[in-house]
Amino acid sequence: MGRLLDISYFLSLFFILIITILNNPFSSATQVYDVKSFGAKPDGLSDSTKAFLNAWAAACASTASSPVIYVPKGRYLLHPAVFSGRYCTSAHITILINGTLVAPADYRILGKANNWLSFEGVSGVSILGGAFDAKGPALWACKAAGNQHCPSGATTLSFTNSNNIMIKGMLSLNSQMFHIVINGCSNVHLQGVNIIASGNSPNTDGIHVQRSTDIAIIRSTIRTGDDCISIGPGTKNLWMEGIECGPGHGISIGSLAKDLEEEGVQNVTVKNAAFTGTQNGLRIKSWARPSKGFVKGVHFEGVTMDNVQSPIVIDQNYCPHNQGCPSQESGVKVSDVTYKGIRGTSATKVAVKFDCSAANPCTSLRLEDVKLTYTNEDQVAQASCSNASGKAYGLVQPNSCL
Repeated sequence: MGRLLDISYFLSLFFILIITILNNPFSSATQVYDVKSFGAKPDGLSDSTKAFLNAWAAACASTASSPVIYVPKGRYLLHPAVFSGRYCTSAHITILINGTLVAPADYRILGKANNWLSFEGVSGVSILGGAFDAKGPALWACKAAGNQHCPSGATTLSFTNSNNIMIKGMLSLNSQMFHIVINGCSNVHLQGVNIIASGNSPNTDGIHVQRSTDIAIIRSTIRTGDDCISIGPGTKNLWMEGIECGPGHGISIGSLAKDLEEEGVQNVTVKNAAFTGTQNGLRIKSWARPSKGFVKGVHFEGVTMDNVQSPIVIDQNYCPHNQGCPSQESGVKVSDVTYKGIRGTSATKVAVKFDCSAANPCTSLRLEDVKLTYTNEDQVAQASCSNASGKAYGLVQPNSCL
């Protein structure tokens, strides 16, 4: 884990953690930019977007070693905003949030943007605490009603082409679409993140990672309507530990094979995770079409399943709602995937399903100390394999089909 964030970076954050513990008695040596001093109003009604952007600009231009943007208690209305690192001279900027950031009541304002709060090309940014209320239910209702004029919706918090990022102790509530997106980044540490949305909210992935390296997601709770964590092409060295997921669609690598020229996914670890009432548990999914992508070096260990519909699944014929399916063979090569210490209950009879590509069969799959039972005690859980090879070690239930 030490490789994910330099020790020096952690040390640079130590002082701000002390600040949090002592309830914000800033030392005289700390350069603090209070958003209220830039005109932000904590009433949840006045637009504070410009005040936040001005506080960001001031912190970026600061000559202090680690300036702090401080958001006191209260509710702050924010429209879509981009926080760019293009002109930043500060090596580390900490955003300490004791209040709640709220989206406009009109869902169309956020819905027409790709992102609500977007950080682009930044380095050494830490977001500590805070609640982000995107007021997603109004847009979800629009989509549920079949209204063709509903906007797509916005991601709540996005980091793009950035490095050395810390997100700790934040709450993301009712995102219109994805809650947090990490795209084209390196050295990102998310810890103690709490994500909440309705189990039937559309496309509200909790945390999405793609084209990124050295990412850690630690001790976080995700309750949402789509994947708790989704992992896209170009992800390398992703560590997830202490994750609680449910409701939601589980932890998913993919969907992959959206494009022919697609980067692979490698060195992904999930440890000590719990899934409760989710659609899937540990899933790898790809469309059935040609692709140069791959998945390798994946390790799932110490995972519990409670009434999960599909606890272990590789689906290389992925096609949600069975509409517009490519009906070809997936070009994504899946190999070197380990499932160790997986326990619990399956809500369906098939607890383990490896539905792999005939053109690129799954290889080097490993099942070790797996015990999954069917919630219908009158029947025995089953495993299903298609175009998959590997080995089983120790106790494996249902009986391995590899």
